[in-house]
Amino acid sequence: MLRRHILRLAGAAALALGALPAPAQERPAPFDRPDQVTIALVRYLSTGDFFQAYLAGVEAQAAALGVNLRVFDSRQDAALQADMVDQAIALGVDGIIIQHGLTESMREAARRAVEAGIKVVAFDVDVEHPAIPQIEQSDYLLGKLALEQAIRDNGNSFVAGYVYVPGIAPLDRRHRAWEEVKAANPGIREAAVFGTLDNPIANSIANQARAVLQAHPDITVFFAPYDEFAKGVKIAVDEAGLSGDIRIYSADISTADIAAMREPGSPWAATVATNPAVVGEVSVRALALLLAGEDPGHNVIVPPTLITQKFLNDNDIRNMEDLSAKMPQFAHADVAMAPWMPLPPR
Repeated sequence: MLRRHILRLAGAAALALGALPAPAQERPAPFDRPDQVTIALVRYLSTGDFFQAYLAGVEAQAAALGVNLRVFDSRQDAALQADMVDQAIALGVDGIIIQHGLTESMREAARRAVEAGIKVVAFDVDVEHPAIPQIEQSDYLLGKLALEQAIRDNGNSFVAGYVYVPGIAPLDRRHRAWEEVKAANPGIREAAVFGTLDNPIANSIANQARAVLQAHPDITVFFAPYDEFAKGVKIAVDEAGLSGDIRIYSADISTADIAAMREPGSPWAATVATNPAVVGEVSVRALALLLAGEDPGHNVIVPPTLITQKFLNDNDIRNMEDLSAKMPQFAHADVAMAPWMPLPPR
């Protein structure tokens, strides 16, 4: 533990001083010959700007390391995702990143990969294996920070609609924050719970939200802790002409989300997010540490940031690049780093 902490501090200090990472021949095996290393990204969710940015981060960090990357996209087919892990095993990849998915379908697939001698990390899916680090956005904190902002804006007594799909690890962790906040604030009344991951997610959620608004016209707050959920709720709220009466609180962020939050009179009041590209980079770096025989820790947590509509407007933030420039803690995470490890160009 102490050695890992020292390595992280040294890596951060070297980067802060502008030092270059070690040349390939001075890096630990197998990164002294990175062109001989192949890693796989096996995806469950891929729809939406968050997942495009996450993939871009994975690609950028893999390119910086000089390794080969194979991407498998199951498009929310749990059985296919498990099959794709087996395909990656059969290809003889050195490492696998499992991105989202269902515990019951990925548990055995992940175990088979480990037993085949392949290093594995998992982002936002609990595969219940002690040898597999869990990459997290601190999903509980994402939910908690968003809800704390909702209480600051609306007081602790309001009628809420809640978008939730159980069985998805990050949503389940955000759900824990919702249950705790409700218990601590009995004036918050949950009028409706709904949700789906059917593609296109935002449009499917909008269809459900229309019905919820008709059935529960007293709702003034929506907790939609995934940006595709928030987009769908916003569509329905805007169509109903209720943008001035309802506020939406979410998780995750993208350039399209920023534009939606900044629309005149937008009901989307706040979101809590990590930079999805940074999370993608961290996922690859955690896997690289495993491959190099180092320990990234079992829980690799990327800290989230509260982003309000007011902050976006006050700072005239139009895209993710603006957000990173005005909010430095959003642009980079000193997580899963080592002095020898090259980072993507900024």
